[in-house]
Amino acid sequence: MKHALTLEDFEVIARSYLPRAIFGYIAGATETQTSLKDNRRVFDEIAFRAHTLVKVADRTQETTLFGQKYSAPFGIAPIGFSALLAYRGDITLGRGAMRSNIPMIMSGASLISMEDAIAELPDVWFQAYLTGDEVWIGAFIDRIVNAGIKTLVVTVDMAVVSNREHDLRNGFSAPLKPTAKLAIDGLLHPGWLTKTFVKTIVKHGMPHFENFGVEQGPTILSRKLQYGLGGRDHLNWSHVAFIRNRWKGRLILKGIMSVHDARLARDAGVDGIIVSNHGGRQLDYLPSPLRVLPDIADAIGGAIPVMIDSGFRRGTDVLKAIALGADFVFVGRPFIYAAAVAGEAGVEHAFRLLSSEIHSDMALIGINKLTEMTKDRLMDFGKYI
Repeated sequence: MKHALTLEDFEVIARSYLPRAIFGYIAGATETQTSLKDNRRVFDEIAFRAHTLVKVADRTQETTLFGQKYSAPFGIAPIGFSALLAYRGDITLGRGAMRSNIPMIMSGASLISMEDAIAELPDVWFQAYLTGDEVWIGAFIDRIVNAGIKTLVVTVDMAVVSNREHDLRNGFSAPLKPTAKLAIDGLLHPGWLTKTFVKTIVKHGMPHFENFGVEQGPTILSRKLQYGLGGRDHLNWSHVAFIRNRWKGRLILKGIMSVHDARLARDAGVDGIIVSNHGGRQLDYLPSPLRVLPDIADAIGGAIPVMIDSGFRRGTDVLKAIALGADFVFVGRPFIYAAAVAGEAGVEHAFRLLSSEIHSDMALIGINKLTEMTKDRLMDFGKYI
């Protein structure tokens, strides 16, 4: 980990450590990858307006969200297939998050059951991919309730699987198709092969999709997986009302990218939203969530928490989002890279890197509390936002 001085360094290290197909699945996006690029480009368009000679010795980045006090204004976003990158990936991420006192969202495309995860991670949030069948939704919610999940995050921007030809070129598909190319790719990365893949097979057998429905899903090699992905294109706002009535815990919608949908979510009684373009992995040419955040925050901010993800890498990124109206930020790819190359210690190191940057940046901007990070602290090519 001594070579990881920033979150971006973990990506460089992971590129060498992981097989090309596995790394490419996480790193890549859809079609032209324009949305993926804009997720980073937008931060370069915003500058800070700093105040000097401000006493900042007592600054704090502690953040309260849903009545829970966290050590920093960021958490770990859901990451599918994470157990293919790091041994027991979801639990590894969750343990690191728990020790760092930040929230972690477990992906619905995880390879570890929600029941196994919550046994170790009592406060883990769970992200679900839902179909448009109310009977199926009701049965799945019953399973989530029985598991002891308190926070349900419903992803709403994945009506169908997007066009990810980059995955196919790299040899990755869902289900995975064993090929000589994939086997050679694994053999060329012995650290990952022995510490993650072989260890998983020996201790837990072939990974399954554990949380696609009421029962254990198919293995990562099974063609039945394709059928498990169906029915999502029927999901609509009437189902949100059904879910809200059936689910008594905290309900969050992830994938909101317009004021129109944000208002519908608020009016449906959800407890919060995550402004997100799925890390550039769904519809191409969606703008960075940071571009639509100010309008959404102005429209519903204060009524329910407005959270955001996609493209965050530096402490300055997090502070810009807060200034534009975000209550909280979620970070995905860097944390799974950290978990892949250094396990739980890597997750904690990634937390310290980002938290340390925020701590320094707050001092240099001249603020003691995150509530002081407002729009007038930003400027855009000489024009104040």
